[in-house]
Amino acid sequence: MHENNLALEEKITGMILEASGSLYGNAPDADQVQLQQTRREFEGDITAVVFPFIRYSKKTPEQTGNDIGRYLVDHMPEIKSFNTIKGFLNLKIDPLYWTRYLNSLLNDPSFGLVKADPKVYVVEYSSPNTNKPLHLGHIRNNLIGFSLSRILEATGHKVHRVNIVNDRGIHICKSMLAWMKWGNGATPGTTGKKGDHLVGDYYVLFEQEYRKEADRLVQQGMDPDEARRSAPLIEEAQELLRRWEAHDSDTWKTWQMMNQWVDEGFNETYRALGVSFDKIYYESETYTHGKAIVMEGLDKGVFARHDDGSVWVDLTAEGLDEKVLLRSDGTSVYITQDLGTAHLRYEDFHFDRHVYVVGNEQNYHFQVLFKVLARMGFPWAQGLYHLSYGMVELPEGKMKSREGTVVDADDLISEMIDTATGMSKELGKLDGLETSEIERIMRIIGLGALKYFILKVDPRKNMTFDPKESIDFNGNTGPFIQYTYARIQSLLRNAAERKIPVPHGVPGHVIPNSKEQSLIRRLSMYATAVSEAAEEYNPALIANYVYELVKEYNQFYHDFPVLGEPDPATRELRIALSVCTGKVIRSAMYLLGIELPPRM
Repeated sequence: MHENNLALEEKITGMILEASGSLYGNAPDADQVQLQQTRREFEGDITAVVFPFIRYSKKTPEQTGNDIGRYLVDHMPEIKSFNTIKGFLNLKIDPLYWTRYLNSLLNDPSFGLVKADPKVYVVEYSSPNTNKPLHLGHIRNNLIGFSLSRILEATGHKVHRVNIVNDRGIHICKSMLAWMKWGNGATPGTTGKKGDHLVGDYYVLFEQEYRKEADRLVQQGMDPDEARRSAPLIEEAQELLRRWEAHDSDTWKTWQMMNQWVDEGFNETYRALGVSFDKIYYESETYTHGKAIVMEGLDKGVFARHDDGSVWVDLTAEGLDEKVLLRSDGTSVYITQDLGTAHLRYEDFHFDRHVYVVGNEQNYHFQVLFKVLARMGFPWAQGLYHLSYGMVELPEGKMKSREGTVVDADDLISEMIDTATGMSKELGKLDGLETSEIERIMRIIGLGALKYFILKVDPRKNMTFDPKESIDFNGNTGPFIQYTYARIQSLLRNAAERKIPVPHGVPGHVIPNSKEQSLIRRLSMYATAVSEAAEEYNPALIANYVYELVKEYNQFYHDFPVLGEPDPATRELRIALSVCTGKVIRSAMYLLGIELPPRM
């Protein structure tokens, strides 16, 4: 069995409970045993809080801590000594335990990761609309979803990555109508524009012309809300949607052509971002399935038809509102397709858990969706979860797609690569490499900066993305971590050139110094960080773990020679530390979807 830190803490917890039972005849529940890292000003590695045991010991906190501490020293060879300060039991781990741990890590490709009870997961991310290109918000969505899927796989789950392309509806008809009116047959080929960008231009154009029409009606004395409903352009777009749902051949021909342009553009962006999907669903294919579920619910009396023919669900008893599921003209709404998509996905994958990675502006939508599916009696509805991530803004403020002020994903990716190139030229660290190799490394650094800066923030929080700050080679950034990895690879290449072998194990008698012990302890926390990231659906836990690891390694590297260490056994220990740190950095960054350059 891998002797990892998670196992050590579990063993300490079990032994503390055993001590309480043996010494005092009773013990609290395991979840009341609190372990934490010993504060720097005290001697120790792991601290246990004594207060939950006082009710059983009937002694002072210090006496109780001393009782338990002596029991642990007598019964656990890993515990070398202890001290008790004001109800906190500080445990000193035998330094040779860390040597044994390092040896186990050297030969364990899984890094001590604990496999959970395997479940079947569906993780949905991206969910773009085919009326505009992907933007900065989509980047956060894709990066969170793709990273989460890798984290879940690392902890033993079967994961299906899925996307739903919202390729029908009034917003799609707006860009179609604008192209039909003012496009003059423009195509990606004739304009030299990426297809999703071309279609997005017509969506913005529609909104501009629509606003002009509504403003003119207001100037003629019409109420603003009535003007927005009555403007000729919006009426034409609604008629286009009705023709689409009636399968009008000319409408479908235009729709298919424009959606193909957008799909090709999306796929190019996905490849650049390094994300992928196992299955892509299209709203145009799932909404009819959703309409069938609505009609089934109507027959069962779960839903109700209003006088105008529209179908509604009343969720007021659950603290929500009434929600329309089908409009009076029979056309579906956004939730209609989500009902159908969820049902199709269960038929496809028989999932235990389905995680929707969707922004927090859709919180209410998912509350309604889950309630409706539960009302329909689908038992798998209990496994649905909305990972509600926060909005991402730029230092300048919010973005608005209908005004054309969003930060385009393709432009941002290019900007990040250009910035990385400029900064690396200033540092002059890639002199002498082939141009193609420099370009590859710059792409890895630029995208690594983008991905890490976004993923290091808890998904549930709003965030501001600052391109310049993200690519700094110092601080909590992707390039800083990539640079440390490249430094380790350089050290190992140097060792090979000097015929210094990489050890398969460290002599068991070698005692790591305090800095080395601290680094090994940090390595031992990786398994826990991954497990917690999977449980909490939070890649930021891994991002911030690897940053702390890299800081710890750089302090060690600064303070002690590695290849220049004269004592062979100590040199082996430090090379092994470097190897293991590199392995864990590589594993953690893989879970974040971030590549690592061999040199920087």
